[in-house]
Amino acid sequence: MKTMMIKLAALALTAAMAFAGTAQAGKIEEIRERGTVRIGVSLGGEPIGFRDDKNNPVGYDVDVATQLAQKLGVPVEFTDVSGDARISMLVSGQLDIVVANTSATLERAKSVDFSIPYNRAGLRVIVQKDAGIASLKDLSGKKVVVGRGTTGEGFIKRNIPDAELVYTDTFSPDGVLLLQQKRADAAIEDSSLLDYLATKNDNLLTLPGLYSNDPIGIAVAKGDPEFVRWLDMFVSDYIQSGAYDANYKKWWGEKSNPPALTPLW
Repeated sequence: MKTMMIKLAALALTAAMAFAGTAQAGKIEEIRERGTVRIGVSLGGEPIGFRDDKNNPVGYDVDVATQLAQKLGVPVEFTDVSGDARISMLVSGQLDIVVANTSATLERAKSVDFSIPYNRAGLRVIVQKDAGIASLKDLSGKKVVVGRGTTGEGFIKRNIPDAELVYTDTFSPDGVLLLQQKRADAAIEDSSLLDYLATKNDNLLTLPGLYSNDPIGIAVAKGDPEFVRWLDMFVSDYIQSGAYDANYKKWWGEKSNPPALTPLW
């Protein structure tokens, strides 16, 4: 009996040491041992993320994710995610990192950890020029495109409860097509997407003003504060090196004004 207890204790100690070693190794070591980093990006709207004519992921977030993978020293494996899937796939361990235009909100921070902001955007409304919509209150009774599980959906529900919500999981092409075909009167999305869309469509215009000023962070699963610290350092370098300014102007134009970001390091 005593021998059996000693053996069980030894097995338990071995298992505990193995678990501790894995926990101590952390996400960076796990990624490097695997040889790839699994990054979720949202390919639902230009210029944040979309597919080019060869079906390759491209856009502002894709460039950020690519630079992040280069700093980790491994190839990147992209997964197209949107809405609630961005968070659930991180929590379930299907993704290592999400760089998918994700607003760092207090509610989301209950489930995942965020880096410091690598971009900023505010909620904006885009409307049909002939829809007679001049202000937020004019959305009452109108068909408004919203991304499922987004901050825009929550905003419209709170402020214009009688608006008719038209749901989409991917703003581009689905939400854009709804607007182009005049199957919706308006849409609410990040200003970074809508400002770009308005320059490409003569029948659409954005309402003045922003309805939020959201920090856009890199999201990771909870449980590895050292990895979050590393990501903060990556974003700080991204900002201070000039890569942020160059990447922003690459996608929004040389005359654009990148939102001010504050590095930590």
